[in-house]
Amino acid sequence: MELVDFDVRIAYFYEATDEHLNRLGVDRFRLPPSDAWRASFQQNLARPIDERTEYGLVWEVDGILVGFSTADQIRIGDEAHMHLHIIDPERRASGLGTQFVRLTAAHLCDVLRLKRLYCEPNAFNVAPNRTLQKAGFRYVCSRECRPNPINTHQTTTIWVYAPAAPT
Repeated sequence: MELVDFDVRIAYFYEATDEHLNRLGVDRFRLPPSDAWRASFQQNLARPIDERTEYGLVWEVDGILVGFSTADQIRIGDEAHMHLHIIDPERRASGLGTQFVRLTAAHLCDVLRLKRLYCEPNAFNVAPNRTLQKAGFRYVCSRECRPNPINTHQTTTIWVYAPAAPT
């Protein structure tokens, strides 16, 4: 994810309907001001990968950006937490999410040298929970929490992916 792609991420959250944000467990009033959010991402991009607090990917179909993935809570060589969003509502529930999750997991585990990759969607948002299961993540547990600063207090499900050991 380059800086120009980050503007798509900002727009995704700022232009989302309240219903969609609710499904994600995101509180619109907890979103950082867009300029500050962009500046933070720009500073993060300037760091070497091993020093980043966040790492992002964009997903394109036929040259059109249709989704993005981010990793945070990164501990290089150990674990991180991933997020994936399909931007265009018409492309959701099309199977792209499962493909993107598989590709994202493999990429993040390779680049960040991860032993474990977690994903923690809202427990009542059925689509990402099914997608993670289809993509090879294993269910760990559910909990009540506020997983990130932009989230509401909610019930989440924790899923984990562990890459196969090299042969």
